[in-house]
Amino acid sequence: MSSAYKISSFCFWCCFLCCFVAKSLVQGFAAVGTNNIVRGSTLGASKIQSSSSLLGSSSAQEELETLKLFSPCKINLFLRIIRKREDGFHDLASLFQAIGFGDTLELTPLPERDDDDDASADEFTCNMPGVPVDSTNLVIRALALMREKTGVGMYFKTNLIKKCPAQAGLGGGSANAATAMWGANELMGRPASVEQMIEWSGALGSDITFFLSEGTAYCTGRGEILTPMDPPLPTGTKVCIVKPDIGLSTPSVFKALDYDELSDKDADDVLLPAFMETEGVENVPKECYVNDLEPPAFRCVPRLGELKESLLKVAGFKHVMMSGSGTSIFCIGEPDDRDSFQKEFGEMDDVQVFFAEFIDREKDQWFQQPQ
Repeated sequence: MSSAYKISSFCFWCCFLCCFVAKSLVQGFAAVGTNNIVRGSTLGASKIQSSSSLLGSSSAQEELETLKLFSPCKINLFLRIIRKREDGFHDLASLFQAIGFGDTLELTPLPERDDDDDASADEFTCNMPGVPVDSTNLVIRALALMREKTGVGMYFKTNLIKKCPAQAGLGGGSANAATAMWGANELMGRPASVEQMIEWSGALGSDITFFLSEGTAYCTGRGEILTPMDPPLPTGTKVCIVKPDIGLSTPSVFKALDYDELSDKDADDVLLPAFMETEGVENVPKECYVNDLEPPAFRCVPRLGELKESLLKVAGFKHVMMSGSGTSIFCIGEPDDRDSFQKEFGEMDDVQVFFAEFIDREKDQWFQQPQ
């Protein structure tokens, strides 16, 4: 009787120990899988949905997480055209600044499967009519670039909620691509450094590089040579964006460029120090707000010049200038009489008005939209 009791007791404890070890291994596996996907404290993103980790017969499927990322626009505080290059592009020098107006990008990894039906294409939707949803879209190209460079075969379901108008000179499409690169890198488990993504982004377009900076950057070359300004310009500086409905392509502006009209102010020695060393961009001398693309853009669309002249008369705006190749015009400051301003400009049939402010981001975090 005593031997039978001992054997029974031994079997009981063996079974208990095996169950405990198995449970611990499963929980530990699920936790590791989740941590490869989610870093809520450093993402600068909102988690808008998640699915529970599912354990299959032989392996665990990582938790699928949707990131909701703000995709900021930019303005050019100055833009000098230096020369036309032999490859047809232009060397430029410009101080870029991120602003708290832009789009929203939602990214969800498509589930992996054990059969031959693994996801082999990204899915893309957008609320704005006319935005391409095929492989020509910069978001899709950015995701493909991340797979190519990192070797991580993850595909995504993406939804772009656009507010930034097209052909505005605000870098909306470039920001979408940079945001996609950042989000994909997070969901892949951060296989790439920011420096690597900055290097890779030049293959997609000139302005994309800027949006991987921390908010203020001096861009040269075609715009792809990035010199981050550390620290960036102070956040919170008020800016008003006025965008006429008419668009203007960048090639059209450069075609109308008269090289004899280019500014003679040196970007390195005069313009950049004026913005980075002056206390507040509103106090930068008027003559340092230079955009060499304004004259050709105003020739292409005379309405732009008329709109700028009207905005210069608004009390409260310290500086008024076109951003990039247009057609948006930014105003530093706020109108003293906002109601009157809204009545005059906000109610125009052919003009959109957006109020924003300067923003930056912390290292290892993404841009946040001001509340």
